[in-house]
Amino acid sequence: MRVFLKKFSWLRATRACGVAMSRQYGLNFDWAGGLARLVSFAREYGRYRRLHAAAATGHALRGGDIQPCLRDRTVTTPIDPVYFYQDTWLARKLAERRPREHVDVGSSAKAIAMIAQFIPVTMVDIRPVDLGVPGFTFLEGTLMALPFADGSISSLSSICVIEHIGLGRYGDPLDPDGTDKAARELARVLARGGDLYVTVPVAQESRVEFNAHRTFTREHVLALFPGLVLAEERYVYGREWGESYLPGRGFGTGLFHFMRKS
Repeated sequence: MRVFLKKFSWLRATRACGVAMSRQYGLNFDWAGGLARLVSFAREYGRYRRLHAAAATGHALRGGDIQPCLRDRTVTTPIDPVYFYQDTWLARKLAERRPREHVDVGSSAKAIAMIAQFIPVTMVDIRPVDLGVPGFTFLEGTLMALPFADGSISSLSSICVIEHIGLGRYGDPLDPDGTDKAARELARVLARGGDLYVTVPVAQESRVEFNAHRTFTREHVLALFPGLVLAEERYVYGREWGESYLPGRGFGTGLFHFMRKS
């Protein structure tokens, strides 16, 4: 039985590697569908050339300038529901709380830069952001040792970040205790009366899905921040979100607003 289980685990790992290569490097048969779309593109281009010739648009049309975009004709607008919900949740929370300034660690640079248009934001990450907009300040640093004094940050966020710490995915050192250390750092710099916004994957059990992320039970998340008070929680499952942790639904994302008592 033990040998069988080891073989089964090896097969699952092999399949996971194959899926990763397929999704990330295109080692699959998507090219067949691409050829069909390319044929459709060629037909549309021919029809457009005829329409263009009969119109006075002021634009040159040359075959050497074509740039086939073959994946954009979708039934609905492509949106990642997790990032859609969690980024809008954070924006709403900050709009309600209206802190004088906000600090973010490692979240989506695009979402944080947009929030910076109504609240000054300092973003900390191990990978530099080489673009700038008004209200947005970047500070290179690590969640394992934040460049802030104890209790100095009154408004703080780390959206879909702490589950990655210590897995090496983004070039950080391997550390099995990475998430715990990151949580302690966030709690360390949070001021009295301050707000902390954190999101992580949730599931029926806490486990490592190397090197993508870790998953957590609700109880595990609360245990990461023993000195803080839970002010709000939301959960995303697929394209739905609500207030209840539903471990029976499988993989989801938990959104947590913690506070430190004054």
